[in-house]
Amino acid sequence: MFTKILIANRGEIACRVIRACRELGVRAVAVYSEADRAARHVARADEAYCIGPAPPLESYLNIERIVEAAKAADAEAVHPGYGFLAENGSFADAVEAAGLVFIGPSGDTLRLAGDKLGARRTMTAAGVPIIPGMAAGAGDDAAEVLAEAGKLGYPVMVKAAGGGGGKGMRAVSCDGDLEECLAAARREAKGAFGDDTVYLEKCIVRPRHVEFQIMADNDGDVVHLFERECSIQRRHQKIVEESPSPALDDELRARMGTAACDVARAVSYRNAGTVEFLLDADGEFYFLEVNARVQVEHPVTEMVTGVDIVKTQIAVAAGEKLPFSQEDLSQRGHAIECRIYAEDPAAGFLPSAGKVVFLREPQGPGVRLDGGIYQGYDVPVHYDPILAKLITWGADRDEARRRMAEALREYVILGIHTTIPFLRDVIDHPAYAAGDTNTDFIADHFPAWREKVPVEVLEKALAAAAAAELVSGPAALSAGDGAVQRAPSPWQTVGPWQNGAA
Repeated sequence: MFTKILIANRGEIACRVIRACRELGVRAVAVYSEADRAARHVARADEAYCIGPAPPLESYLNIERIVEAAKAADAEAVHPGYGFLAENGSFADAVEAAGLVFIGPSGDTLRLAGDKLGARRTMTAAGVPIIPGMAAGAGDDAAEVLAEAGKLGYPVMVKAAGGGGGKGMRAVSCDGDLEECLAAARREAKGAFGDDTVYLEKCIVRPRHVEFQIMADNDGDVVHLFERECSIQRRHQKIVEESPSPALDDELRARMGTAACDVARAVSYRNAGTVEFLLDADGEFYFLEVNARVQVEHPVTEMVTGVDIVKTQIAVAAGEKLPFSQEDLSQRGHAIECRIYAEDPAAGFLPSAGKVVFLREPQGPGVRLDGGIYQGYDVPVHYDPILAKLITWGADRDEARRRMAEALREYVILGIHTTIPFLRDVIDHPAYAAGDTNTDFIADHFPAWREKVPVEVLEKALAAAAAAELVSGPAALSAGDGAVQRAPSPWQTVGPWQNGAA
């Protein structure tokens, strides 16, 4: 086992990896940008190194500075988390060239699996069903791209070739929107992954998004840890995930799990990752992509399988064999995860930076919170706005859902806007309660969301306002001569008899 690991990330995932290191008796090294000097992951680590200014290209995407920090700290391994450089083959190569262990797939596998176009070609050769789409990147010739879209038939999806997490993705419904969507997707992909290559893929209408967690050791043993349903999405970004999927029976689960393991073997995969599928209304599934890293939603799998995925990642990277076989694994109960973002859902989900002036986190049976903030923390504008992940477990789906609804009601973050009120409405929606979900769920049920304030809350607010007015008087009144007067208080009006003075 390693004695020291550098975490090449920030926020809640850096805190999650630090916790795993602590449980393993491994020292954790954090890196941070100048904007993250007071971040929670910096305070929790055993050591921390500044790697540059706030912009990601100068800090969290700067391979040279991260490797230098790892060497300066005498770390033996680097955990990339998710996002930033987690799926960058050149980063994995640089880490290993420096004599360190990259906690993830090899650089070659990352280039194959992380390159969505390369992965599509590999899956075709392996006999795994794929979504119709381009075999190469969308070039600068607009006429050629329009012709490709015409062959596929609208709607089409513009997708980043070098990353995931909903970044660099745009749905296009007609020729007139294609050029603008290509440009926007390229800009976003370049900023998120340092690679602006995009391609076109046929848009499957109203599918479910179902992914399988895989784990592979250095000896070639591969298992899956079952599925996660990730259909509740906004702008192709998952916001609610759960396991098991309400749509899968044992037979379909077994077929998709086998396909996921076949995908892993086809790319010589090692460590943790996810094989993602789209599932149509007829029960047919199509390979979507491989996310060659730990997923944001990995806690739901941990909750239903009892496997600590991050600790297993570290053990496998240290050369240990998988401690379980496929037959050892099973699902128990149901888990749901809600991603908490610093966004204003009533204003088109615009990012909401600023200070967290008050924080109350939910607790109770079956409740887990993976967070990266604290009261008084200043949320920066430079990075993905995820603040925390709230996870609940129950003996069945309804219990997990009810626990999530209650936990969201208990969760209070003041000073910035967050998605908590929006998520409450999603979890309480009858269609979600019935498991009737697809990737258009948000568009169908919440096209123009506004927070609904319960009647009892309004009544309490009015009562509090009335009480305050009785005690301190109404708003200041002008006496006409420039002086300011207040109406008499109840004490002055009623007289001294109420306190026993009469």
